[in-house]
Order: sequence, then C-alpha cells, then structure tokens
Amino acid sequence: MAGAAQRCNEVLHRLAKALIQFDAPIGAFQALQHRAAWAHVELELARSSLMAALNAIDSNDEQAAQWVSLAKWKVGRMADRISNEAVQMHGGIGVTDELDVGLYFKRIRVLQALLGDSDYHLSRVSQVANAT
Repeated sequence: MAGAAQRCNEVLHRLAKALIQFDAPIGAFQALQHRAAWAHVELELARSSLMAALNAIDSNDEQAAQWVSLAKWKVGRMADRISNEAVQMHGGIGVTDELDVGLYFKRIRVLQALLGDSDYHLSRVSQVANAT
C-alpha cells in the first residue's frame, strides 16, 4: 500500500508540473501546494510507522502485534486519502484502466481489506493499549 500511494503521489507531482491553467502550472496554486505538502507529510508518517513495526518484529518486541496493527491502520488511511486525491485530480479518467492511477486506486482498496481493515486494526491497537 505504501508503494502504491507513493506512486500515486509521484503521478500527482508530474501532473501538477505539466498541466497548465491560467498561464501557470497548476502546481503553482497555493491550494494544491498545501495538498502536496499534506501528502508528503502523511507518506513520511506512514513510512515511519511501518519502519517501527518492522523493527519491532526484528527485535522480537512483545508489542510487535500492536506496532503492526498501528502501521496497517496508518498506511491504509494514508493510502486511501492519497489515492482519492490522485483520482480527483485526474477526474473521471482516474478510475479507468487508461491510467495507472486507476490501477493503484483499485489495488489499494484490495490491500486495505486484506488481513483486516482499518477498523479491525484500530480496535486491536486500542484493546492492547487498554490492557496495559
């Protein structure tokens, strides 16, 4: 999911540089710059939670299950929002097989449901936190 979201973000950056409106690339507009900054921060936060989960697994941490659930929740949420942004920026063609964005969008949705959705992992994290 993290890789697919990263790819969606890269496609968005290319589009923001290439698409011209009002004699300026759309990436020059402040509203889109804020969305790009938000996406970058979310990607980094998700990557950090993923690395923490992998570190917990490697070190046989007794809280590894909690870290894994937190990472699955965070990465899933970030991927959902970034893929939605990518589809929205591309308009209706974003969900077709014509563009890779549609492929990533659909793949992220499948991965979100695989091995427990966000609600499952969030409740799992809260149950472990309440037990301690």
